[in-house]
Amino acid sequence: MSKDILLLGFPEYSQQARCIAAAAGLSYSHIKIHHFPDGESQLILPAKLPKHVIFCRSLNEPNEKLIELIMAASSARKNGAQTIGLIAPYLCYMRQDKAFNPGEVVSQIILGELLATYFDQVLTVDAHLHRIEHLFQALPVKKAVNVTATQPMAQFIEKNIDDAYIIGPDKESEQWVANIARYSKLNYCIASKQRFGDKEVEVTIPDADYFQRHIILVDDVASTGKTLLAVAQKLAKYQPASISVLVTHALFVNDAQEELIAANVSNIWSCDSIPHPSNAIQLANLLAGELIKMIELD
Repeated sequence: MSKDILLLGFPEYSQQARCIAAAAGLSYSHIKIHHFPDGESQLILPAKLPKHVIFCRSLNEPNEKLIELIMAASSARKNGAQTIGLIAPYLCYMRQDKAFNPGEVVSQIILGELLATYFDQVLTVDAHLHRIEHLFQALPVKKAVNVTATQPMAQFIEKNIDDAYIIGPDKESEQWVANIARYSKLNYCIASKQRFGDKEVEVTIPDADYFQRHIILVDDVASTGKTLLAVAQKLAKYQPASISVLVTHALFVNDAQEELIAANVSNIWSCDSIPHPSNAIQLANLLAGELIKMIELD
């Protein structure tokens, strides 16, 4: 790849960013961050920047990260970068895409406009999109690419679980579940969900022969894990051989993992879009391949 392209990683995602750069054949450097006692951040970028700079940062716990990311991108532009890209394996604030009640802020539109001010290209993985089909509808940048991790997830299942039966915890998960099942020629079904708050859900699973099956609950993101937990609890009476959880983005806030383990979930796996102890699938090759195509088309 061109020497005029530099991939810049942030400290908490540096290992993954280095792997992406190596897989794409790009030069890599990291951003130094110092936090002052009052909570403000001081960022140090390389003194000399090439024409094309790509930042890599996953945007879980987003509020502080976004401020630092915008300062870094703005500084890069002022110091000679002609095009600025962003690899955000987890892209925050995508869920709120409409005002469900008067006065609600539609965060998806606002974040999209904010990122479009500073970045020419955005690459992400399995963005949580409900009512739009393409990422550029939320992020009006020159190139907005939303790649799915379903193929590496399917390959992981093939290597680790024989004759798996996949369950999606709600209707929104069907696109990921169906892709994985199609790739690996596996049976699957989709549960239905009623949500009563951030931590309260009721699920219904279809009647099927789950007895002594190796069940894998698949979703794009696990935050509180309450929906996955409700499905695992419903499965108990069917006496499956095992229950596992496989998600693209592992947030697992508070005691989500402990609750799943208590509900007889044997394995909790995730992609490394967010650094987490459950990471089992590396996305470097997937992201590097998409990044190369994005650069070549520029």
